[in-house]
This record gives sequence, C-alpha cells and structure tokens, in this order.
Amino acid sequence: MARTNFDQLLEAGCHFGHLKRKWNPAMAPYIFMERNGIHIIDLHKTVAKIDEAAEALKQIAKSGKKVLFVATKKQAKDIIAEKATSVNMPYVIERWPGGMLTNFPTIRKAVKKMATIDKLMNDGTYGNLSKREILQISRQRAKLEKNLGSIADLTRLPSALFVVDVLKEHIAVSEANRLGIPVFAIVDTNSDPKNIDFMIPANDDAKDSIEVILNACCGAIAEGLEERKAEKADEKAAKEQSEEAADAKPRRAARKAKEEAPAAEEAPVEEAPAAEEEAPAAE
Repeated sequence: MARTNFDQLLEAGCHFGHLKRKWNPAMAPYIFMERNGIHIIDLHKTVAKIDEAAEALKQIAKSGKKVLFVATKKQAKDIIAEKATSVNMPYVIERWPGGMLTNFPTIRKAVKKMATIDKLMNDGTYGNLSKREILQISRQRAKLEKNLGSIADLTRLPSALFVVDVLKEHIAVSEANRLGIPVFAIVDTNSDPKNIDFMIPANDDAKDSIEVILNACCGAIAEGLEERKAEKADEKAAKEQSEEAADAKPRRAARKAKEEAPAAEEAPVEEAPAAEEEAPAAE
C-alpha cells in the first residue's frame, strides 16, 4: 500500500489549523507550533495517522463490509460523493437523518418506500391519478432520493463511519459511538478527538486537504476490494478443482476394478453336456 506523501499534505494545506483562541486542548499533541495566531498541525503525525486509518479501512473492505462516508459541509460534499461512489460505498452529504444508525429499520422503510414508488410508476398503477396527486408523489420521491438515495444499497448497519468535521457531524459520531461502530475522521484543532477511533489531524475546511486524505483512504479501500476479488477467484478455482477431483475418483476406481477383475470371469463358459438320446418311442 502506497504511503501518504508529506509534501502532498503540505501543498494541500493540511497543516493549517484554526485560530489559537478556538483550539481544543485535547488536540495539543498534534499541534506543531503557532504562527500569526493560527495553530499549525504536525504533518508527520498526520502521515502516520493516515497510514494507520488506511490500513484499517483496507481490512474492512477486504472482509466485504461497508464504510459509510459522512460530510454535509459545502466544500466536502462533492468530494465525498465522488470518492465514495468510486469504491461503491454509501455516503450522506445532505442533512444527517437523526436516528439513521440507532433507528436503522425506520430508515430502511423510507428507502423501501422510494423503491415502491418507482415500481408503481413504472407498471402504470399511478396512471389513473390526477396530475396533482402524481406531482405530490414525485416531490416525495425526489425528497427521499435527495436524503437517502446514496444509501439505497445499505441493507445493514455499516461496519465503520468516515466523517469530515466531527463538530458538524456530532450526531452521527454519537450514534456510531452508542452502537460501537468504529469512527474514522478528519479532526481539526478546534475538535475533540476523544470519541474517534481513527483520527486524522488535519485541516477539515480546505477542499484540497479533504481530497488528498480521501484519495489515500479510498485508495486503500480499493486495494482491499481488489484483494477480496482475487481471493474469491482463487477459492472458486480451488473449489472447481476439488469437484473435478471428486468426480474423477469414482471413475478411476471403476477402471481399476475392471482391470483387476479375475481372468476366470473372462474365460469362455463350457458348453453343457449333450442331452441323452431320446428314448425309443413306445411300441
């Protein structure tokens, strides 16, 4: 797995924190210095944390589990949507629906409702409705698509959460903590890393900073998915070989038995003795 480059992080502005007066003391170990009233993040620690998080994400993807990406802030929305889609992972970029994790069955019902509307529209069931009713249904469908469309394929709780800006997404982090779902997050100097399992100290406001970190993390996920695919192909090949060997075994046994059959069985059968001459007909 390719390591994250220190110079890339520097160029993307990952080292710029918040104003000193807005800092959270819990981030002190990750602050390198203060310059012009702004905290500068120690990028050596950022590099190490990205590699740690990337390795964990790779293993989650390799095991076939899902990572839910969450970022509702303007500068992160498009990046999250693009990167999560590239590795076929669900994401939330609109308002976080409260209870999405802790009340997951209800969210699934809303997603199923969206699928039901699609089905009824396609089979002509709504053909007899008035224009106004169809418009209301279409608006409801559009609202569901906007809020839940990106998680339509999420049939069970995700195995991990990846969050950009833990302050803004505190509800999502809280729900994940309550359910014991590990949280990966980009954490700035104004945030508390206490409830984050895999924190990446970096600028969570700059678009370039978010993108360079997501490139590394999603690249690791892609590697995990490729390794899973390769393992499945190997398992399939091994299974086919095993089945072929199992089919060939009885055939070999039958052939061997035929070859070892006693010669006596192949010897010609002796003709029965000729029947005695018929007795002379009675006088």
